[in-house]
Amino acid sequence: MSFPIAILASGNGTNAQAMIDKMQAGILDIDIVLIASNNPQAKVLERAQKAGIAHLVLDHHTFQKREQYDQALLASVLEHKAQAVVLAGYMRLLSGSFLKGFPGQVLNLHPALLPSFPGLHGARDAMDYGVKLTGATVHFVNEIMDNGPVIIQAAVPVKDGEDEEALLTRIHAMEHRIYPQAVQWLATGRLSLNGRRVALASATIAKAPAPEAALIWPPLEAGF
Repeated sequence: MSFPIAILASGNGTNAQAMIDKMQAGILDIDIVLIASNNPQAKVLERAQKAGIAHLVLDHHTFQKREQYDQALLASVLEHKAQAVVLAGYMRLLSGSFLKGFPGQVLNLHPALLPSFPGLHGARDAMDYGVKLTGATVHFVNEIMDNGPVIIQAAVPVKDGEDEEALLTRIHAMEHRIYPQAVQWLATGRLSLNGRRVALASATIAKAPAPEAALIWPPLEAGF
């Protein structure tokens, strides 16, 4: 039986699309029961409609308080019977009251190697600092921005002379692989938490080849 998840997104939704594609290909053991956005103009809503997935707009500007918004969002997610929540470019911090509804079941993706360079512009901040490696991190969500326990990371080199857009293109390519992989691990019950350490239960599954010029750990499995 497929694991029901809700996706929250505020913009283009390319990571949501990566999950839709892998779900439809039978690679991900999930059922995306809802895609919700705080942005009425978000392209992710078009992606949901095209895929025949239930979608919802809750414009945060119509709520006076964050708690009120999150309670309405939580009610919608629970109404659709989701068992986990995946943030895919969702540009709002979730309150503790929302997170209590899904303990240990909310994931996020950040375009840098946490705990370095949290915040809205992870890749840009990494470039400005002059690092030689950056990348992407999938982590559990807590009440602090980009602070939860790390599930999987992919490192990519920062090439001399490239701009932020070029770097982000290579980071996004890794995101579209590691995020679905992390969701699959969650969906199949293979992740466990011990403080800040995330353990991955082993499985006899063929490993996918590592992409050129990237380090991913834990390793990707076949199909990702």
